[in-house]
Amino acid sequence: MDWGMENRLNQLMPEGKCFFMPIDHGYFQGPTRCLEKPGETIKPLLPYVDALFCTRGVLRSAIAAKIDKPIVLRVSGCTSMAGKDLANEEITTSIDDIIRVNAAAVGVSVFIGSEYERQTLLNLTKMVNECEKYGIPVMAVTAVGRETEKMEARYLALACRISAELGAKVVKTYWCKDFEKIIEGCPVPVIIAGGPKCETEKEVFEFVHDGMKKGAVGINLGRNVWQAPQPVASAKALQAIIHNNASVKHALEIYNETCK
Repeated sequence: MDWGMENRLNQLMPEGKCFFMPIDHGYFQGPTRCLEKPGETIKPLLPYVDALFCTRGVLRSAIAAKIDKPIVLRVSGCTSMAGKDLANEEITTSIDDIIRVNAAAVGVSVFIGSEYERQTLLNLTKMVNECEKYGIPVMAVTAVGRETEKMEARYLALACRISAELGAKVVKTYWCKDFEKIIEGCPVPVIIAGGPKCETEKEVFEFVHDGMKKGAVGINLGRNVWQAPQPVASAKALQAIIHNNASVKHALEIYNETCK
């Protein structure tokens, strides 16, 4: 692996583990509760995360350039919740702009099994082809759009393996029953996506802990952190699970103690 690629991956995944915080939700759903002012939302959470996942628009307009966290740049989009199909994505950001904002990595959604499967996989391969020239890792995001029934191991394992085969250096996917089957079939690191908003912090800690025990290298959680009743406490507890192998019980203790 080239030095630049390895260096960026080490920035993103200290000791091989990572806690990415996505704040890119507005690219398809507009203003999002608790994310109306993303710069303010992330301020108290930054000490606990390893990287931010965002669009170039929010990066330039809401994130201070003095930030000391690496950026994973969302580079696919052009659809919305008001449109017909969330899978109809294109590449939104040139390699020149990726370099210009000093992104440590980029993220591209792929919609396996959709009408736009080939198009989104081509988006991924085009980004890999461009980013490899400059040592910038590409994260494939195995998106399901509105079809949440696809969040099961057989489908996600297929999506992750295809993404890795096409050159993604890391894959973001959903936790599900039999999550180990996804890990077993994917030759690159797998990061757990947040998925639907959970009802309790315990639920979040449980699926994250289970996914880590089964081989995930980290998480990319947004709504289950910054929409939580106590975002800082949630972030601190999740950091302990990711980087210190904390149990669910210990994570809850950290959460409760931080809430005091």
